[in-house]
Amino acid sequence: MAASALLLAACGGSSSSESTAASTPAPESSAPASEAPASEAPASEAPADLAGQSLTVSNWAGYYPEDLGAQFEAATGVPLTIANHATNEEIMGKLTAGGDSGIDVAFVSGQYAQALNDAGLLAPIDAAQVPNLTMLYPEANALPYDAGNTFSVPYAWGTTGICYRSDLVESEPTSWNAVLAPSGSDEGKVTALSTERWLALPALKSLGYSINTTDDAQLEEAKQLLIAQKPGLLAYDDTTFYTRLVSGEATMAVAWDGWCNYAIAEDPNVKFVVPDEGSDLWVDTMVVLNSSQNKEAAYAFINFILDPANHAWVAENILYKVPNAPAMDAVSAALVPSFPNMGLTPTDLLQQEAIVDLGEDSTKYTTLATEVTSS
Repeated sequence: MAASALLLAACGGSSSSESTAASTPAPESSAPASEAPASEAPASEAPADLAGQSLTVSNWAGYYPEDLGAQFEAATGVPLTIANHATNEEIMGKLTAGGDSGIDVAFVSGQYAQALNDAGLLAPIDAAQVPNLTMLYPEANALPYDAGNTFSVPYAWGTTGICYRSDLVESEPTSWNAVLAPSGSDEGKVTALSTERWLALPALKSLGYSINTTDDAQLEEAKQLLIAQKPGLLAYDDTTFYTRLVSGEATMAVAWDGWCNYAIAEDPNVKFVVPDEGSDLWVDTMVVLNSSQNKEAAYAFINFILDPANHAWVAENILYKVPNAPAMDAVSAALVPSFPNMGLTPTDLLQQEAIVDLGEDSTKYTTLATEVTSS
């Protein structure tokens, strides 16, 4: 996901900016749009309790339709301003700085939503005001960081694996060891993710440990394995690895599934695999801030996004899976032949281990990442 904490997966890697989405397009996304057109939102009469409300939403640039503000205002009468953030860390800094951030709804990855809720900064999701919650797969109500979606609503989800050039690799990878100890012509042509939790993931999974472990001995073992990996790496690369694959500079990359699709769109020799040892389940979510004075409009916005015609836009244009059953039913048949990981089912995803917030122990991953990358 999400790609700082998607990640830059979601994050698009663009700088923070603020615009009124109804009149100003979002910055151009690094993701290639599919040929499927974005769906038009059905107009509806604004409920009386939205009168006088306005909404400010913070999202990753390029992670939503350029005309989202215009669509939402036409449907509800509520003016919508979108403030772009580049990373989870950036928006977390704004939301935890104290006082009213001025943001009503924020898009953050699941473990960050968990941290915000633990800090008392999130309003509970009022299911009565979000009837389209029924569109979610049942599996999307069983996410470990927020079982039942009590304080967050999933927007997109996926997993992490190896994105590779099937025509260039020594042999097609099936294990994390392929990128942890590349050999032959793959040596020096592998990229890894530097975002803390995803930097550690391949080593932890290859060792049979949880990606949420806080055990010091296990983290030390993973750290040593990652340090030993460095001579075989081309780079740590969270944002341009797919272009390196397309050019042939890299043969394998640790990658979020959605971002691998950007390489597949340019070269069908690029493939994606979840290694045999397993991987993660990442989720990008929508949350409502406790400080919001426009909570009815915030719930209306989330409900609007979950309308299948609107939520399908994400899958069609950003090539990320969404946890919305009718939305995926509408687009998956067209996308899966070209982008096989779009066919991963909710059951497939829930077999992977969800990343959760570790509280104060999160600093252990910061230390691990710093010691690995600086070694």
